[in-house]
Amino acid sequence: MTDLVPYTAFPNQFRRDLLAGKKMIGCWSALGSPITTEILGLAGFDWILLDAEHAPNDVLSLVPQLMALKDSPSAPFVRPSWNDSVLIKRLLDIGFYNFLVPFVENAEDAARAVAATRYPGSGIRGVSVAHRSNRYGTVKDYQKIINDNLTVAVQIESGKAVQNSCEIAAVAGVDCLFVGPSDLAAGLGHLGDANHPEVQAAIRQVFDCAKAAGKPSGILAPVEADARRYLEMGATFVAVGSDLGAFRSSTQALRDKYL
Repeated sequence: MTDLVPYTAFPNQFRRDLLAGKKMIGCWSALGSPITTEILGLAGFDWILLDAEHAPNDVLSLVPQLMALKDSPSAPFVRPSWNDSVLIKRLLDIGFYNFLVPFVENAEDAARAVAATRYPGSGIRGVSVAHRSNRYGTVKDYQKIINDNLTVAVQIESGKAVQNSCEIAAVAGVDCLFVGPSDLAAGLGHLGDANHPEVQAAIRQVFDCAKAAGKPSGILAPVEADARRYLEMGATFVAVGSDLGAFRSSTQALRDKYL
């Protein structure tokens, strides 16, 4: 079988740019709709996070959202509901190359996340010869090249994870440390207050560990002042908002005009 349309997924240019330290501005997609995801893609973000942890998404709902981003300059990311090899395998097979794995607390958790994305020899990913990720078996040498075209960012969102962040950053195959500020604040006893000095110090510690390992760091920061502060602190992989937040604030502002 011959490809009629050139296949451009490999090499994964997003991963190359991320590891090169380029500033990568992204947006969260939490509404579970291919229409809103398609609109996000038109905005020109560097990446779009399709959330399967805190949003009503599953494998079947994520496929049309990936389709909606096919002509977009935005690289699709996915956050599985947990650091689970079966969940990650299914997301790989439907066509995700970039992963944000939640609640990684130590080097063992990080190594398990990486292993879930790699075929045997480097990991434990189950083998299917025909799936959406390899265009149903039409991508030549897919199994040989895919391991080097996957991004694994791990989410640091507990005090224990902060303490272990330098060890996590040192794990081979971990490409980025990403702070979950809300869960981190809650875990440190400051629920709802990510700007508490203790939380901010922890965030800086994570960024410093990533930098020491020669790897990028990232964070979700929907408030502009926060996003700019984290960029100044050294983060390069920053989500600056979400479709849910933008929709809610815009519709509320529209209604408020007529009160």
